[in-house]
Amino acid sequence: MNKIVNDFSITVGTKNGSGSSTANNTILRSVFKMGIPVSGKNLFPSNIQGLPTWYTIRVNKDGFIARKETSDIVIAMNPDSFAKDLASVTPGGAFFYADDIKQPITRVDVAIYPMPIKSIVKNDPNVPTDFRELVGNMVYVGVLAQIIGIDFETIRTALNFHFKGKQKPIDMNFNALKAGAEWAAANLEKKDPFYLEHMNKTEGMIMSDGNTAGALGSIFGGVQFAGWYPITPATSLAEALNDYLPVLRKREDGKHTYAIVQAEDELAALGMAIGAGWTGLRAMTSTSGPGLSLMTEFAGLAYYAEVPVVIWDVQRIGPSTGLPTRTSQGDLSFTYFIGHGDSHSVILLPGDVFECFEFGWKSFDVAERIQTPVFVLSDLDMGMNQWMSKPFEYPETPMDRGKILWEKDIEELKGNWGRYLDKDGDAIPYRTFPGNKHPLSSYFTRGTGHDEYAKYTEDSNVYIQNMERLARKQITAKQYVPAPVLHGNRDASVGILAYGSTENAIFEAQSQLEKEHGIKSEFMRVRAIPFTKEVDEFIERHDQIFVVEMNRDAQMLQILYTEYPQFAMKFKSVAYHDGLPAAAKWVREGILAKYEKPTGGKQKKAALAPSSKGKKAATKAKAAPVKKAAAKKSAVKTAVKSKTAVKSKRK
Repeated sequence: MNKIVNDFSITVGTKNGSGSSTANNTILRSVFKMGIPVSGKNLFPSNIQGLPTWYTIRVNKDGFIARKETSDIVIAMNPDSFAKDLASVTPGGAFFYADDIKQPITRVDVAIYPMPIKSIVKNDPNVPTDFRELVGNMVYVGVLAQIIGIDFETIRTALNFHFKGKQKPIDMNFNALKAGAEWAAANLEKKDPFYLEHMNKTEGMIMSDGNTAGALGSIFGGVQFAGWYPITPATSLAEALNDYLPVLRKREDGKHTYAIVQAEDELAALGMAIGAGWTGLRAMTSTSGPGLSLMTEFAGLAYYAEVPVVIWDVQRIGPSTGLPTRTSQGDLSFTYFIGHGDSHSVILLPGDVFECFEFGWKSFDVAERIQTPVFVLSDLDMGMNQWMSKPFEYPETPMDRGKILWEKDIEELKGNWGRYLDKDGDAIPYRTFPGNKHPLSSYFTRGTGHDEYAKYTEDSNVYIQNMERLARKQITAKQYVPAPVLHGNRDASVGILAYGSTENAIFEAQSQLEKEHGIKSEFMRVRAIPFTKEVDEFIERHDQIFVVEMNRDAQMLQILYTEYPQFAMKFKSVAYHDGLPAAAKWVREGILAKYEKPTGGKQKKAALAPSSKGKKAATKAKAAPVKKAAAKKSAVKTAVKSKTAVKSKRK
């Protein structure tokens, strides 16, 4: 039997509400503390308790921590899923189970380890009767630790972290765990090939979930108001704001510099946030797909009235209620075109926990600079599961409040300003805040037709001019949104384009495609819409581009078709929508199914033309459209750097 070290998956099958979360997170954190790359994914039902739930831990010495579709080690604690759990073990794997589950063992190709969970806990007088089921979960941690070699010191460290140093629960759980390990040492013979050994690949790293990271980033970005309504899987983001703001935003006089309001529904939550954003506060809300649907009307108001606000969408499966506890990237096209009438959204697309933190603060800068709603699209896998990350970094750049006029500024302009007047050619007007004492600072905000001076009008020409200006904001936004990141072979004819939490699965698939099939590729992870020049260049230089995403209808591909119609023949969809986190297998197989072997030399590339949306250059002379677009962009960039643009320090 060949020894397999630091390269396998562990799945624990329990019942929802059985209290196994502490035990499973203890395994995860202990492996992480051993220096081994690891990830944990919770697959849970949408009811309160009773139905089967699974927790999967991926251990991989090479750092591939996307979901693995097979289970090498399975721990069965639930009689309702026992047969399914046993069948899921890979041949040559290991099956641990609570021995009070009296069901037949039908496998002879896996190592079988029965565990007397109930009798071990019952024999411990220090465990109260009503805690036996909860503490019993730690017994399987001890048995597993003994068999595969989890370091007991790292386990104690993990428990100390979980219970915040409270000695009584630490001791109770560690003693149960130790009893399980001692029983295993005396009664079980190791029959499987799986071992854990110390490494140093997690040194200097942290573990966090994306919702907590997003909340912390928002706090460091100066959030002052959050309106929210509970919804899976976004609730924990607002709860993290409630947890950390009192700690990180303390004042000596005891007064709060923030407000968090649980509204009566999602529409009200966004309405409150828009009102706060209009007054000059850094305002946000968080929700998921069904809540975003309810927010649509107010999102259109904020777009048309040009009020900055941040909206986090932690995506789950739809339509309707869908599968509330499964992950997806199914809200992209809806978010991009959200609202009735003509509108395009600014969207940030974090790909890991670190970027959830980074985009937490950066989203406010973009929203206030562009004066528009900014949507941050995470998903359940990123938002609710634990991930390794480099430590979060305090923002080095000053807070960008955008184009604000104070009394002195209006006096210098001698009143020559309008709330929706584009003075600098970047499509972004200036704004004032309530409390500005200059008599010319006020204006009337409305969601109906208005001219450059915020006066009501139904004039068709004025409406067209206003809407064209709003469209041109997308061009200016390209300078402020995060650029994409690139990995792999720049000269490869194959390009892979994706976004969000699919990144780890794509890294692994890239490696497999090159090693097993000789297919080299370059991977671009898009981090924002509107698309930046780096996306233009990436699409130009590759002959075939595989667009990987977790939805049925290839929503990113739909947007690419509208923005780059001249390259439509290059794009190939690799879309998958089973509600589970991305895995290398479906990425690899999806690419292989549509891959075309080069026939000799690269295909002739079409010239890149600018999108027609909101660009007057596209309707003028056809000669040298790229030069004209570049010239326009340069002019916008110069205007945006106007000395009247206001910035303030982060606090």
